[in-house]
Amino acid sequence: MLTFRQMRYFDALATTRHFGRAAEMVHISQPALSAQIMEMEAYLGTRLVERTRQNTLLTQKGEEVLRHVRSILHQVDLLEQTARKGGGTLEGLIRIGIIPTVAPYLVPQFIPHLRATYPNVEVELREAVTDRLMADLSAGKLDAVIAALPLDVEGIQTRPLFADRFFMAVAENGDNVLMSPLTEHEVDVDRLLLLEEGHCLRDQALAVCSSGKRSLVNFGATSMATLLQMVSHDMGMTLIPEMAIATETSRNSIRIVPFAEPQPSRDIGLAWRRSNHRGKEMEALAEAIIAVAPVPYAVAA
Repeated sequence: MLTFRQMRYFDALATTRHFGRAAEMVHISQPALSAQIMEMEAYLGTRLVERTRQNTLLTQKGEEVLRHVRSILHQVDLLEQTARKGGGTLEGLIRIGIIPTVAPYLVPQFIPHLRATYPNVEVELREAVTDRLMADLSAGKLDAVIAALPLDVEGIQTRPLFADRFFMAVAENGDNVLMSPLTEHEVDVDRLLLLEEGHCLRDQALAVCSSGKRSLVNFGATSMATLLQMVSHDMGMTLIPEMAIATETSRNSIRIVPFAEPQPSRDIGLAWRRSNHRGKEMEALAEAIIAVAPVPYAVAA
């Protein structure tokens, strides 16, 4: 049987063209190296080297074998380097799922920072609701998911990233006159606009504002952008995450009203499979997200 050890010995001999120096290079005795080369020749059924008093020459067949041996050794070296990776450095492809109420406000800062910090990483992003992303994560179609915690899914590891407070968005010149700070009892649930079923922010908004009166809410939008355009036209009010405020107030005529203490919020976290051996890379990914976490919104006096 031909072994990697024999191939490395043969490569050393081809490099030095001298049994003694080749033996020193691979840290074995000269007789041991000679015996391994002879075994290699016997297995392949051909002479690989010509032994003379002055030096060692490769036969024509030896030159052909050397090209294959060096190609194999190169591939093995690459395999070993790949196996040793994962010590906190992100490299190669990473597939990240992210919920729609986070993606537009995190991705523009996160992806440039990630690529600048880890230039050898390749990112694939998928935006979808939490249940769909977690199903894909469990199935191995995604490597990580950025979503609101908690995520009660078997076999999933999570790490909190940052807290994201909730505020109320109303039309800049609308009919809604809300006192600041706002309490949940002052919210008119008949005018509350929500995302459609499946978005975790819908359930969070209901928990904050409606005291369980879900039957009062009869509208569901597909995106935060749609909701806030409707709000700007005084068609209602909606809950807005703190991380969305800077972007959405710059393009919509809305007013932001804070809640009274304790302010409601959600925790954004990173999730990955416990069975994934890229745990250190996931921790590095979490740190990269935390580095660009949205700054707190300063409420106007």
